[in-house]
Amino acid sequence: MLNTLFKHLLLSVFFIVTFLSTAVVFAYPVTFIDSQGQNITIAERPQRVVSLVPSITETILRLGAQDAVTAITYHSTYPPQTAGKQTVGGFFTPNLDLVAQLKPDVIFYSSLQKGVRQRFGKENIQLIALEPHSLDDAFENILLLGDIFDRKEDAVSLVKKNQAELRLIAAKVAKIPAEKRKRVMRVMCSDSIMTPGEDSFQNELIAAAGGITPHFGKQGNVVEVTEDEWMNYNPQVLYGCGNDKATAIELLTQLGWKDVSAVADKCFFSYPCELTCRAATNIGYFVKWLSANIYEEEFSDTDNLVLETGVTRTRHIDLELPYVKDARVAYSNINDFGYKSLIIDFEQPMTVVSTLEGQRSGIMTVGNNYTPPACWNMLHKKGFKVSRTEIYDAIDVSQETGCFLFTGADMDNLAVKSEKYREMEVFALVTAGVEHNALRMSKDLGGYYEPGTINVIIMTNMQLAPRAMTRAIISATEAKTAALMDMDIRSSYSAQIHKATGTGTDNVLVVQGTGTLIENAGGHTKMGEMISKAVYAGVREAVYKQNGIIGERTVFRRLKERKISPHSLVVSETCENGMTRKERIAALEDLLLQSRYANFIEAAFTISDDYEKGLVSDLGAFDMWCNAIAQEIAGQPIGPMTDLIELGGLPVVLHKALNSLMNGICFQAH
Repeated sequence: MLNTLFKHLLLSVFFIVTFLSTAVVFAYPVTFIDSQGQNITIAERPQRVVSLVPSITETILRLGAQDAVTAITYHSTYPPQTAGKQTVGGFFTPNLDLVAQLKPDVIFYSSLQKGVRQRFGKENIQLIALEPHSLDDAFENILLLGDIFDRKEDAVSLVKKNQAELRLIAAKVAKIPAEKRKRVMRVMCSDSIMTPGEDSFQNELIAAAGGITPHFGKQGNVVEVTEDEWMNYNPQVLYGCGNDKATAIELLTQLGWKDVSAVADKCFFSYPCELTCRAATNIGYFVKWLSANIYEEEFSDTDNLVLETGVTRTRHIDLELPYVKDARVAYSNINDFGYKSLIIDFEQPMTVVSTLEGQRSGIMTVGNNYTPPACWNMLHKKGFKVSRTEIYDAIDVSQETGCFLFTGADMDNLAVKSEKYREMEVFALVTAGVEHNALRMSKDLGGYYEPGTINVIIMTNMQLAPRAMTRAIISATEAKTAALMDMDIRSSYSAQIHKATGTGTDNVLVVQGTGTLIENAGGHTKMGEMISKAVYAGVREAVYKQNGIIGERTVFRRLKERKISPHSLVVSETCENGMTRKERIAALEDLLLQSRYANFIEAAFTISDDYEKGLVSDLGAFDMWCNAIAQEIAGQPIGPMTDLIELGGLPVVLHKALNSLMNGICFQAH
């Protein structure tokens, strides 16, 4: 069965590559049949699109057509261009009144959103459903969207990139003997163990990664797994997204369920939900990551390499400093995966101070290297020194004269910021990732952290004295923390209570430079001010590029960052006025779409942080505000509020604020 799936995949690759190699001059109209069987004709490029489907939103934005997108759901947080887009609620219960007010010319919707066609089916709005059931469908959708938005070249390039990644993994997996292939299952957990049905594209992803998929004879997006099926299949690798791992661990401690290889070997991987649950623009990226985790040992063996190790291309970086010979991002193959390295060569040897390596002299090259997630486990297994040697050898940098930082933040998301004052100029080159290991120093426990890393390289057209170089690290660190605090970046480990001060793996590298000698770079000096401003701006831009986070983001995103969602707040099926769970979730989402109630919750965020730090002690006035909000929503006096929040462990202030919204919903006339 596995060989059949591989043959099907390779055949699909052949047909799509053949199609892509044929250049076609494109013009409107675009005519096609969507996944609901509707005959669609697009006469001209859409101008006011509402996309209610995250995978479609992702594709349109990745193609560069963000100008056409008017609104999205709050479930769309990738790519970064989703930040700042108007939100019309959640995927399952979008606010159709708000959609109507936007006067869209096209609405992309899912068959799960039953009300969309009922509401807009007779209006002069093009309704389009594009639901992929296979990887072929996903690639065809990308090409179709390229036609619809006049971005054909971008669509072709994106599909080719994904297909090349799939071919690479197919070639690597082909080197693994059949008896070493592993049984792999995607698990989805609530009150029971569930998995995608046999007809789901998610099992095709597993097969593309070289895994042996389960065959329970069940069709559908999600199917329940019985204990007998679980035991007979005996998965060796499990993976999920979001809270799947935490829920699964609780379920899999039970007798029978725990007696399979994956549980015994603790082989459970978690990935971002936008990778596991979407057949969109990152199919190849996810398959590479999944396959590398499944076959870590085999992929670590250099005898199994498919690609030649070394730099494949470079991209120039403008860095006008008198001692800089060249600055570039180098794209290289290392262990068959794509690494990206910022490389800055000097005209003469330099002294640098690095928080990773200390002070070093005679340095001719500094840089910052990105290791892709697919290689993180291999890096940990080999050890940092061995991995660093592999990287230096691949990009042709001497360890004796090179000094690099290392990160899991993509070098394509590098921010380069500069500040000038009279004859002085400062550059800050920043990469940042804050979604997985941001922490609050002095509050969160120390331990091991995956790469995420805010890395900062500081360079100036002046010569920094040794004292100024070390003071520059303080100025840069304080500026980094100020940026995170101002953006309300939350600790990954105590998100509901603490803002993050950094990540567990941040580093700063300061280059001595040439020119007029500067003795101090502290906060009260002009040099310190310039360093701080450049780093502050660089951190904000890098966080946006890597994680799609901006300061003015939606209340839905800020709740998610605190590990709170409307679905987690509403668990019971009915409430006082008979509203169903789905109706209450929709009502809560509708309230949060209104600036008045969104601002109320955002104010509660600030009050909560201060209350938890002991800066606020009397919540009497806040209680009065909560009561007023609840009665305003209910449209009538409701007396003492009932505790309707079913998510445990919330901070006191957030509990009160969210509970007031739920009381207003449950005590209003229905």
